[in-house]
Amino acid sequence: MGGGIAQVLALHGYKVALGDVDGETAERARVRLVEQARDFEGSGLLPEGAAETIEGNLVAAASIEEAVEGADYIAEAVPEQPDLKASILRRVSGAAPCHAIIGTNTSAIPIGELASSVTGPERFLGVHWMNPAPFIPGVELIPGEETDPRVLERAEQLIQSLGKTPARVADTPGFVANRLQFALYKEAVQIVDDGVATPEQIDAVVANTFGFRLALFGPFAIGDMAGLDVYESAYHTLEKAYGERFAVPEALAATVREGNIGLKSGHGFLHVAPEHKAALLSHRDNAYARLAQLRTELGQAPGL
Repeated sequence: MGGGIAQVLALHGYKVALGDVDGETAERARVRLVEQARDFEGSGLLPEGAAETIEGNLVAAASIEEAVEGADYIAEAVPEQPDLKASILRRVSGAAPCHAIIGTNTSAIPIGELASSVTGPERFLGVHWMNPAPFIPGVELIPGEETDPRVLERAEQLIQSLGKTPARVADTPGFVANRLQFALYKEAVQIVDDGVATPEQIDAVVANTFGFRLALFGPFAIGDMAGLDVYESAYHTLEKAYGERFAVPEALAATVREGNIGLKSGHGFLHVAPEHKAALLSHRDNAYARLAQLRTELGQAPGL
């Protein structure tokens, strides 16, 4: 993940120093990232000249401390092990200039927990990328209790300058992306354990039904377009079979009671102005059709 982040920063003109366990490892990473960028460019995944730009902006540092000295922004992306991250953050914050923003790419560890290892926690926040970093547009920004609001704004501006879409979220375990992602994964494993479907069957269902929609819209937009009354009714059926964990969420029940069931009523969890309803549905249908065409062009993923 750290390598992909470095490629994106370097491609957009930022000078990037790679820090790893030692200088030789950092140099091997630099060579690998440049070679990978050439492959991406050759496949049309990066623009012409991208590999040359990345190569010109990437250097390998002899140590982590050398990598961060003089840095304005630091991306920590070591494995998701709290003790290891704490150790690296102590080294980074001790060697970096006091003005440097430090962003941890943790997937689930609360920022407040990691902040205790940072000298100057006001400049520290979560900056959670998704793999592969060069191609996934979204980045979660997670301020801790001590994060300076100006640091959050600067980090947001940086992410936007990279062509990414930042989303500010609260500091809770898993944040938003992985709390949702792992909730889905847990239920998928439970379905396998229950003997309802195989992993292959579940992947086929998800990729070709609601997962297909999620490539273009979030769950609240999808729910509002489908009808929240439909969702509420489905939850009643699921609760009878699976218990409290599938009870109707109170916020959903309250919204339906108020008569706000989505596009059909003009308002659900989201508000879509009446004059935009027809255009939204037309956009949805066009987007789904074009995504289906793209999937046909790409063909079946090798090995799956």
